[in-house]
Amino acid sequence: MKLKKPLVIDSSVAVKWLNKHDENYTIQADKILKDVQNEKVYLVMPELAKYEVGNALLYKQMPLQNVLGSLATYYSIPIQFMPQDQRQAQSAIQIAYENKVTFYDASFMALAKEQQADLITDNPKHQKKKINGLSVIPLKDY
Repeated sequence: MKLKKPLVIDSSVAVKWLNKHDENYTIQADKILKDVQNEKVYLVMPELAKYEVGNALLYKQMPLQNVLGSLATYYSIPIQFMPQDQRQAQSAIQIAYENKVTFYDASFMALAKEQQADLITDNPKHQKKKINGLSVIPLKDY
């Protein structure tokens, strides 16, 4: 039996599963979910992603009922949400300093590096980074 591969998905991808309006690469985002369903991969996100996705949905100008439904969908997706410990926080800080990205963005990168997982993103700031031990894949290329 082949082992499933971990994928770290950033919030820019997760939002595409919840609201297709004015979003690019939704077909690729849906392919990730299909790969999860077919047990090719499993999803990992930092706990921080819950807050980022909630905030992104809040600013999508959707009716409250739609936002609540989108949140229910998000929490039903089989994602392993990982709390950040001190070691991972220190790794994220180092990545943030060296790559001039936010601690938030670096937290996804540090988790992917720790999990030896690809980071799938539609965030251009992530896509341009070359970090030793980290594979960043633009969503459009998934």
